[in-house]
Amino acid sequence: MRRHASPSARTSWAHAPGNAVRGGLVGAAESVPGISGGTIALVVGLYDDLLTAASQVVHAGRELVQGVATRRGVRPGARALREVDWPFLLPVLAGMAVVLLVSLNTIAPLLESHPVPMRAVFFGMIAVSVSIPLRMMPHRFSARDALLLVAGAVVAFVLAGLPSAVVADPPMWFVFLAAAIAINALVLPGVSGSTVLVVVGLYIPVQQALHDRDLGFVTTFALGAAVGLASFVKLLHWLLEHRRQGTMAVLAGLMIGSLRALWPWQDDDHSLLAPPAAGDVVGPVLLALLGAALVLVATWWEARRHLEPHR
Repeated sequence: MRRHASPSARTSWAHAPGNAVRGGLVGAAESVPGISGGTIALVVGLYDDLLTAASQVVHAGRELVQGVATRRGVRPGARALREVDWPFLLPVLAGMAVVLLVSLNTIAPLLESHPVPMRAVFFGMIAVSVSIPLRMMPHRFSARDALLLVAGAVVAFVLAGLPSAVVADPPMWFVFLAAAIAINALVLPGVSGSTVLVVVGLYIPVQQALHDRDLGFVTTFALGAAVGLASFVKLLHWLLEHRRQGTMAVLAGLMIGSLRALWPWQDDDHSLLAPPAAGDVVGPVLLALLGAALVLVATWWEARRHLEPHR
């Protein structure tokens, strides 16, 4: 995993447009129930660097708070902030934020009006992406890894099958808590933040709050997301540093289990259905293959990008 311990190791600002585009793809994924932003971060090669940068920001924030609380001043925190790879992180976050807001008003409505073809595309994308964490394992796949993969798949499968809910007037403490949980899908492939919001009944209220520019709701949601991400990102970063083999097995399992949410034919309660007729299978299968091809092209492009000197 690449570290950003010194300014010389930082990303060049010349790569900001490309990183913004890759961040935008992650943001688009976060708007779709069943798609994890962490999965797309893996596909486009952002995952390790994004998690490292997030861990550095969390560390800097703690240094600032501790410095103020213990009267040591803000210098340790300011020094930690300078260690963050801002030329990498800021374009990625900007791309994510902009495309997420756009996607909530474009991709999400398409999923509601054309659920079968849209889910078919995403099914193919995630199915072929399962190979990515498996390829990132430092050692050969073992029986222990298989058990961890199955456990992750079961957890994601059960979560994806939970019935939808809608909370008409959610209290702010509930918005804060739901945001703290859902944001972890950003760094956890296979778990969709949008799916979590659908299950707890906040997916539609969040869309409405953004549309109505409800600053109280949006601010509470953002604070909950910040607290949730800060609480989890250090743990996941440690796991990838010290328990990478098993962690990747679990992540692959989560991605496999999440395919339940993307099965093209299902009812409003997420119960899986068979295709209505044999002829109705051809279109979704072709769309699933298209989705798989898009991921393969993205991973090929990312591999070529890393073969070229760009740091």
